[in-house]
Amino acid sequence: MAQFYKLKVKDIYKETDDCSVVTFDVPSELKPEFAYCQGQHLTLRAMIDGEDVRRSYSLCSSPVENKWQVAVKQIPGGKFSTFINEALEAGQEIDVMAPSGTFGVEVNKEATKNYLFFAAGSGITPVISMIKTHLKNEINSTCKLFYVNKTAKSIIFKEELEQLRNTYFGRLEIYYFLTQEKRDIDLFNGRFDDEKMAVLTKVFIDIPDTSEVFLCGPEKMVNYVSEYLIKAGLPKDLVHFELFVTGLTEEDIKRQERLAKQNVEGIEVTIIDGGKEFLFTMTKDFDNILDAALNAGADLPFACKGGVCSTCKCQVKEGDVEMKINYALEEDEIAQNLVLSCQAVPTTQKVVVDFDV
Repeated sequence: MAQFYKLKVKDIYKETDDCSVVTFDVPSELKPEFAYCQGQHLTLRAMIDGEDVRRSYSLCSSPVENKWQVAVKQIPGGKFSTFINEALEAGQEIDVMAPSGTFGVEVNKEATKNYLFFAAGSGITPVISMIKTHLKNEINSTCKLFYVNKTAKSIIFKEELEQLRNTYFGRLEIYYFLTQEKRDIDLFNGRFDDEKMAVLTKVFIDIPDTSEVFLCGPEKMVNYVSEYLIKAGLPKDLVHFELFVTGLTEEDIKRQERLAKQNVEGIEVTIIDGGKEFLFTMTKDFDNILDAALNAGADLPFACKGGVCSTCKCQVKEGDVEMKINYALEEDEIAQNLVLSCQAVPTTQKVVVDFDV
């Protein structure tokens, strides 16, 4: 069951011209439920023009700060981001799900690790949470951040990052890259490419000495940098990422076209949620399990419906499904029969999926 809690907006302010930072007032009785790890996100819900709209936003605060904060960048035409940036005010209440997500690694106070972070734009939100957490709790670890923005004025959390660099002098290095402003050192102008990565991996990055890499931003950037680092010798299992999807690949389009022809009429689907079973029969009106289940009356967790946030994740217990797209689940999760229900098209006459995962 999709469990939302009404939280009061404690504070909201403009971090940049097109990005608002929202702090939630989590009452003491809900703090155990809202305990979180660095890299996790909150799913927000609001009625906008009579429509139930939900979106997931990474927590930019750290668990060590004992606060719950997200940054929402205005997206042209984006319903929820426009609501946050133009309508939401301090003192108002908004529906929020408990923190979720698996983008991050366990903190080990005895660890001596060297973390690398690559971010672009609002991709800094989960990254800054990780940086604050690891630097505070792992006193022998170091962090390096490579951060791309359009202009210096558009850099989200610039002041806070500089304060962190001063606080953890010698343990935090930050390198800013600007795509729409020119600076004296050409290396820091423009996006990551082969020439820049060759310099970074020779001068700034010691591949054998790298413990973990986290990337968050546009799909093209994340894929390019992660593939470059892996080819340079970094083990694949040390690379972790979250994507901002910018478009479908040709392979995605072909798979969607093929699955659009899949006959789902009459398929029996059993949903396990909260220990209870919900049975319904699919019709041709909806091709994915989530939309069909919601239409049948199920109350399930979801947010983006785009295969990105993993809020609608479930486990296939019986039968087979195929996902149209997947930008959220990693290979080890897929090996456990986990799927994104918003993208899951049944390919057998009977399917059982469990949301209690």
